[in-house]
Amino acid sequence: MNLHPQLVRGAAEAARIARTITPEQLTAPTPCPEFDARTLINHWVLYTSHGLEHRALRTTLPEELTEHDFTADPRWAEAYAAQLDRALAAWERPEAWEGGIDMGGAEMPAADIAAMLLLELVLHGWDVAKTVGQEFRVDEETAAVVLAAVEQQAEMFRQYKGFADPVEITGPATDYDRALALSGRDPRWSA
Repeated sequence: MNLHPQLVRGAAEAARIARTITPEQLTAPTPCPEFDARTLINHWVLYTSHGLEHRALRTTLPEELTEHDFTADPRWAEAYAAQLDRALAAWERPEAWEGGIDMGGAEMPAADIAAMLLLELVLHGWDVAKTVGQEFRVDEETAAVVLAAVEQQAEMFRQYKGFADPVEITGPATDYDRALALSGRDPRWSA
């Protein structure tokens, strides 16, 4: 399944949220207890833009990027938006969706990798947005795709400590709320 439209929409929302973040917010607490805002944002930028592009191109993510503080550049949000555009262009190529992609010695279908990267984009996008008092907006179609991907991959993510235990939600909930809760995020969390 080609998830390029969902990646495009998620990236546009990620870029919008990034542009709202002020330097004062970089030390804020986050829904991810192991990350402060700066650490979370650097993780988000690394894997949802650089990682997204390198996976599509089947190239190795340069080691120096994993230690880079993207937020140290006052124009980091614009650089992130530009890198997201490059990543989306890489996934726009039909061959990006063919075959498998190496995930540290195990090959996975390209569409499965794209789904995992979409989760990084919109779940950590929610984390970042909540950290800075914003809402990460996801359309219904993308929310349904995200929920299906979380349902399919939740146990694997939990095994590698990428997801916490599911959070119980009561009352009416959107697919995005259900995806957040299943990934161990409390949709009602606020800073």
